[in-house]
Amino acid sequence: MNTIITIGRQAGSGGREIGEKLAEYFDIKFFDKELLTRAAKESGFCEEMIQLHDEKPTNSFLYNLVMDTYSFGYNASTFVDMPISHKIFLAQFDTVKKIADEGACVIVGRCADYALSDYKNVLKLFIYADEKDRVERVMKAYNMTEKESLERITKTDKQRQSYYNYYSSKKWGKAESYDLCINSSLLGIDGTVKLIVQAVEDIENR
Repeated sequence: MNTIITIGRQAGSGGREIGEKLAEYFDIKFFDKELLTRAAKESGFCEEMIQLHDEKPTNSFLYNLVMDTYSFGYNASTFVDMPISHKIFLAQFDTVKKIADEGACVIVGRCADYALSDYKNVLKLFIYADEKDRVERVMKAYNMTEKESLERITKTDKQRQSYYNYYSSKKWGKAESYDLCINSSLLGIDGTVKLIVQAVEDIENR
């Protein structure tokens, strides 16, 4: 097993659960919130600060500044002058690459597909689902009313979309940004996992 699996996902689509089951099946490491803990340790930021900015856009984001800084290397003075949200993005970006360099794994969210765009052994997935199923899953997971659940998934998706579109050169949820987009409502969680397992095994055996 040599493939790194990245998962973008709609809120309530089961993306995290699918990722966990894939990691368990292939006996590889899984990173979702776990990535934040590692990024905190390696960057020196407190974990609470990283969680505060996790997959949330900033109104003051200067795309060219950050990407130029990342691409050409940043010196101490440039880094010090950056807003905290930029620094946290770079810390997560670096952590994603370090994790990928260690071998096959599953990484959920955090623009991992974009961070690893130069890597050849990456399968980029996007998991979505019918609104009804998403609302029901979030209602059950967080003991919410139907209205509260709908508001949560709408807000979360807007944040993830804005974050991804700001920090990458691609569009969140658009088919051309990924290798596979799968509706988990069609096959269910286990059926979706089975489909992805087959895809990974076919890729590995090419």
